[in-house]
Amino acid sequence: MSKYLTTIGLEVHAELHTNSKMWCGCKNDPRENRPNVNICEVCMAHPGTLPVANKEAIKKVITVGTAVGATIADFTEFDRKNYFYPDIPKGYQLSQYKLPIVSGGSINGVELTRIHLEEDTASSSHDNGTTLVNYNRAGVPLMELVTEPVVHSAEQAGDFARELQRILRYVGASEANMEMGQMRIEANISVSTDPNKFGTKVEVKNINSFAAVESAIKYEVERHIDLIESGGKVVQETRGWDENKQETFSQRKKENAHDYRYFPDPDLPKLYLSKLFDIESIKNSLPELPSAKKARYLSYNLKDDVVEILIDNVALARYFDNTITHFDMWDKDGLKEVSKAHVQAAANYLISDVLGLLKKENKELSESTLPAPRTFSVLINMTLDGELSSRGAKDLLPYVMNGQEIDIKKLAEEKGLIQKNDPELLKKIVAEVLAESEKQVAEYKSGKESMFMYFVGQCMKKSKGAGNPSLFQQLLKEALT
Repeated sequence: MSKYLTTIGLEVHAELHTNSKMWCGCKNDPRENRPNVNICEVCMAHPGTLPVANKEAIKKVITVGTAVGATIADFTEFDRKNYFYPDIPKGYQLSQYKLPIVSGGSINGVELTRIHLEEDTASSSHDNGTTLVNYNRAGVPLMELVTEPVVHSAEQAGDFARELQRILRYVGASEANMEMGQMRIEANISVSTDPNKFGTKVEVKNINSFAAVESAIKYEVERHIDLIESGGKVVQETRGWDENKQETFSQRKKENAHDYRYFPDPDLPKLYLSKLFDIESIKNSLPELPSAKKARYLSYNLKDDVVEILIDNVALARYFDNTITHFDMWDKDGLKEVSKAHVQAAANYLISDVLGLLKKENKELSESTLPAPRTFSVLINMTLDGELSSRGAKDLLPYVMNGQEIDIKKLAEEKGLIQKNDPELLKKIVAEVLAESEKQVAEYKSGKESMFMYFVGQCMKKSKGAGNPSLFQQLLKEALT
């Protein structure tokens, strides 16, 4: 056991999914590539302009708070966080300090300190000594979540961030696309030999992937330990993460809260949230959250890796749920065993074959590129009932990847894919295969049992894939003995 205790507190920024920015009517469009088109006098801080708070952004923060079991404030206000940088046109950022909208709560067992609302900054690009500033992002509503310092490993931090991203997507608060900068993670890391005392804290800023979160934390922990053991001193500072070098680098000495000279913004009104929102109604309208959905999927005896793929994509999980509602799933004792088989088959075909076809054709997952849920459920039923072989089901899928209700049974008949289950017909095929395979039959009878699947394959080939492989196996065993 290591003599060093690692303690990590996480700060996560997520751009909220709203039509307009936080203080003005400018479009909130993270996919806009043209610089400085979604801007106005307010988000550019022209003299005499006044901000107006985005009510929908506040509601989305409340929704996240209720989803994580937190306390929603009755009274809140916005503060000015004073610092100068080219990406802050006002010379201060509108944020929240002492009175956040959300306090407490937990995710994955990690306790939360607060969730508050602020505005995002502009984005800067640096090239050959030139810096360009794009103000499209300036003023976009930005949720900041802060955890208690209770995380103790890089893996735990990564798992927390993944679950938070899922929650944000499930409740519709944010797309939380890390590649687009819609979700950014900062890790405050300390290493100590005294379990009752934190080490010097170092913050790693703006990490934009889960893999980078874990790598940056592991690197920093090793750096701290090396410094301690070599007699050096860990300096409180802000560091960045270099993805190419896989190491952190110093950016600036760490500021404290008093350096920002917070004070309540005089241009924005104080907010009594219980007068503006029906908090209980927001709580009751929450969808099934990812942790609950995961537990439900596991109760169907789905494999862990299958469940992770399903719950990681909101649209995919919704489609899967729509599909399995068409199975006769429940009786007085709960989920039927036969239905569990249907649910498992649906999940496996969806992940391996449907997603495989989308990837092959370079198509996005959507209602118009997936089979209609009822059509897909009928295909699963036919496969498990023996009307379709697994190969036949796979061959039919490309014809139904269009969101349209299709008579899958009629389509299978037209394509000659209805599985043959007539024992007399299949006996004739078995007899023909064995008559044409005298050498292989002799090898099988002399102890080469691997030849058995050769016979099955030949039977399937002769039946053009329409024979029932299980029935072929049964008939072959009878014929060979």
